[in-house]
Amino acid sequence: MKKIHALALVSSLFLLAACDSMGTDSGDASGAGAAGTGTGVLGQTSDGVNVGDRVFFAFDSSVLTAESQATLDRQSQWLKQHPSVNVVVEGHADERGTREYNLALGERRASAARNYLISTGVSAARISTISYGKERPAVMGHDESAWSQNRRAVTVIAN
Repeated sequence: MKKIHALALVSSLFLLAACDSMGTDSGDASGAGAAGTGTGVLGQTSDGVNVGDRVFFAFDSSVLTAESQATLDRQSQWLKQHPSVNVVVEGHADERGTREYNLALGERRASAARNYLISTGVSAARISTISYGKERPAVMGHDESAWSQNRRAVTVIAN
């Protein structure tokens, strides 16, 4: 019996180590894509205004709001000032829905942000996308205040 408990303990430790090596979520909406693919968030404009790295979406939507477009306009200006920087737009969804559905929704959200940046003059070759669906929440919780922060597209500097 002790052998089984020891085996279970060792297995648990391996699982924890594997989870830790995959990156962790800071639990708030201020990190670089909630442990996403990039190396950092976008910087500030020449007048010191924070560009903003994320845009938010309504439930079950990939339509950019006016506020989201304003954020993407700031990102576009920053990217134009830093022509050697490539970015990844990460699409995310809240916890509701199936894994497959949310991966597709996250991809639509990332693509909407990418397409908007391209429409403002940023080269398509500089912007890639990835969807995490509901797998990397920025905020833990099972209510609208958490879900609204998890329905997002985050632009991060590519590795």
